[in-house]
Amino acid sequence: MFTGIIEELGEIVRVTPTAGDSALVAVRGPLVTSDARHGDSIAVNGVCLTVVEVADGIFTADVMGETLRRSALGALRPGDPVNLERAAALGSRLGGHLVQGHVDGVGELISREPAEQWETVRFRLPTALSRYVVEKGSITIDGVSLTVAEVGADEFAVGLIPTTLKLTTLGAKRAGDPVNLEVDVLAKYVERLLGSRLTGTDGHPVASSTGEVA
Repeated sequence: MFTGIIEELGEIVRVTPTAGDSALVAVRGPLVTSDARHGDSIAVNGVCLTVVEVADGIFTADVMGETLRRSALGALRPGDPVNLERAAALGSRLGGHLVQGHVDGVGELISREPAEQWETVRFRLPTALSRYVVEKGSITIDGVSLTVAEVGADEFAVGLIPTTLKLTTLGAKRAGDPVNLEVDVLAKYVERLLGSRLTGTDGHPVASSTGEVA
């Protein structure tokens, strides 16, 4: 589990294809590797990866084909910057929101609107995810916990403060660039729970105590 508060801007060192359509990815991140051990979790652009080896400020992780297909990690090349965050520790402050590191889909940066102290950045998202995105709700973009400012049918906007622009990859993203999106997991649980209550286990509408269909 993560919080969406980026600890370090790392760098892809190498991407080595392995058996099938998977890959072994090496990432430079002196801070996140300072106490990393084999089996630890580190989020790379919002994708939870398991540390295989650590040496000289670089960690390697196996990335399955499914992950490469369902996220923007497959487009990364050596030298590309990446957002890094270690797994949250119990008792630590929750500065962002609950982030699983499980990417729901790939979005696309549409436009940037600079202002005096911040930027409004607009993204396109898969239609299937739009129902989980609400104004003033939380969303994770490339591992960064952000608050939704505006919502459309298949797009949304967020405001980026100078710190986020400087210390994450979002400051350098351009129109057309892909981003990893993770919607608020609480919204998905609510949908699942309400869906079962409204339809019942047999798939038919549930009647209320008055005999009306709920």
